[in-house]
Amino acid sequence: MRDPAELLVAAAEGDRSAWDELESRFGPRMWAVARACGLSPSDAADAVQGSWLRLLQHFQSIRDPAGVGGWLMTTVRREALLLLRKESPRISSFEVVEDPDPESAVLEADGRRLLWKTVSTLPEPCRSLLQLVAIDVGNQQIAARLGLPVGSIGPTKARCLEKLRTLLSLQETAQ
Repeated sequence: MRDPAELLVAAAEGDRSAWDELESRFGPRMWAVARACGLSPSDAADAVQGSWLRLLQHFQSIRDPAGVGGWLMTTVRREALLLLRKESPRISSFEVVEDPDPESAVLEADGRRLLWKTVSTLPEPCRSLLQLVAIDVGNQQIAARLGLPVGSIGPTKARCLEKLRTLLSLQETAQ
């Protein structure tokens, strides 16, 4: 596995495999960031695609090539915010929306942490498949990334979700 700075330089020189490696390494997190900003799947796709375009436009001016992952996450977040502002121009970027029930927000965050901690204990391909499902990339892309036939994604997902449900219920019983 090449280091991010090396990948960035190779990609800038037209190395397609370097672009592919950058995409496979950082793409899923970029999708997660875009979706975490509240974008629909199609808007998230626009934010991610826009971020890759920004990288193509600015790869020569990136100050810290080793930090290209952070640069991409920041860029996708900015792209997402631009899309959100276009949808809701009345919302100021400085406006803070408070959760009416902070206790619920904390409990929800704890639940998400427990869920993803449990997902991380699953064997492959379940772990990767559920991460890809969460960022809503679609069965075609999941199949391509995991090297599985498209027709097996649904049944595999069902088995993985059942494993996850079992682990979560065991954890709830233990508490």
